[in-house]
Amino acid sequence: MEFDVFGRRIIVERQGDAWMSFELGDDGKRRAADFVLPPDLSEDDVEQCLADLFHEAARPGRSVVRRVR
Repeated sequence: MEFDVFGRRIIVERQGDAWMSFELGDDGKRRAADFVLPPDLSEDDVEQCLADLFHEAARPGRSVVRRVR
């Protein structure tokens, strides 16, 4: 899953029992993200969890978290 998180591109993938998170750079390369999602989080709740984690990054024009794909 790919998300726009207040202007940051975040990729979240399920690998076994854990969620793996990556930041997508302007160069298109993935880097390990500096946060951890709870392993028991459902796929339906990932978007809200990202919004809760990063709400302080919201700015005019960058005020939503949305799933891109």
